[in-house]
Amino acid sequence: MKPYAAITLGSNSFNMLVAHSVGNQPQILAKYKRKVRLADGIGADGTLSDEAMQRGIDCLAMFASMLQHHQISTDAVAVIATATLRSINNAADFNARALPVLGHPIEIICGMREAEFIYQGMVATTPTEGRRLVIDIGGASTEFIIGDGEQVLFKTSLPFGSVTFNRLFFSEAPIQPLDFDDAAAKVEQILAEHRSQLLSLGWRAVVGASGAVQSVVEVLQHRGVSETITLDVLGSLKQEILSQTSLSLLDISGLSTERAPTFAAGVAILLALFKQLQIEHLSLSGGALREGVLQMLHQRLHNH
Repeated sequence: MKPYAAITLGSNSFNMLVAHSVGNQPQILAKYKRKVRLADGIGADGTLSDEAMQRGIDCLAMFASMLQHHQISTDAVAVIATATLRSINNAADFNARALPVLGHPIEIICGMREAEFIYQGMVATTPTEGRRLVIDIGGASTEFIIGDGEQVLFKTSLPFGSVTFNRLFFSEAPIQPLDFDDAAAKVEQILAEHRSQLLSLGWRAVVGASGAVQSVVEVLQHRGVSETITLDVLGSLKQEILSQTSLSLLDISGLSTERAPTFAAGVAILLALFKQLQIEHLSLSGGALREGVLQMLHQRLHNH
């Protein structure tokens, strides 16, 4: 079976998974990822800056050379873009510059489709029993999905994320308690219309996908403690963040320099969601959007 590639262009990271099918499952051959921080380049007028656009194009050039390296045919590639390219007013310019570099058109998907992919990626990679709430905190949007097995009962995509919150609330040192309060109030305001429906559906387990959850789990792994995220864990990380004098957060043990820029915003969003949705435990999902896109490609290539 020939190899195929799923490319996802997020607001924070660009990802590429190369896989082939073994039995009836995709088996990953290679992963490529770059923190492009596209959402950092959105101006007040809703236009993506040239600089951010160039970071994206440079990453796509690297992806293109990897597609050649793995000898992936044109019909075996899916390129999916999310919140930032959904929201900017010069997405067509980005697409026009990207096409000759990557050689593949970019499909910009809506938040609901993104939520579906996230859920499929989670189901394919994470063993859990019963009803679950899946939360994917991206750079500029956050998806919430409640599902039972393969069945999706609820999905929504809301306009907040760790890159946008970083700019709004955590761009000045030292970070203060008020910054966390402001972030929580903003989450509450955006979540308000869905909160009662989420709570009434309920769940047995909460699974988190995304950089925000991953960076907290990496810190916990580094410290050799349980990788399950709880309110206590988030509360103590908040105290550590508040004790830092610079935005680099250098003294937080286990935090990589790559993840540091959006760490405070991610912790703030998680704290707000734990309180507002009465979450007790959250564990890291095995997969999310990119794995969901990979599943879709696998099915598409096999049904031909």
